[in-house]
Amino acid sequence: QVQLVESGGGLVQPGGSLRLSCVASGTSNVFIRMGWYRQAPGKQRESVAEMTHGGDTIYADSVKGRFTISRNNAENTVDLQMNSLKPEDTAVYYCYGLQFPPSRNYWGQGTQVTVSS
Repeated sequence: QVQLVESGGGLVQPGGSLRLSCVASGTSNVFIRMGWYRQAPGKQRESVAEMTHGGDTIYADSVKGRFTISRNNAENTVDLQMNSLKPEDTAVYYCYGLQFPPSRNYWGQGTQVTVSS
């Protein structure tokens, strides 16, 4: 059973930092893509940052220059370093993994990030 387990969410003041971590278990198959999505109340889930197995990255425009994704393929982990946090970053953050073939999407349970003074 494939599981993605997240940690690191919490409450932080504007301008502060948090580091989210995700570890995958229960599979020996490669995740061709891993990353982080977020969903705020009343909004659609959106991609925040993603990385391919080969290390290519893509960031949402709203987080470029502030967030950094990192991935350790040997350990099956993916982290998200979040700096200069803003209130609009408040959301539930989900770890994501994609395997192929067959195409299978896996999601973590979500971790709450709240940016507020």
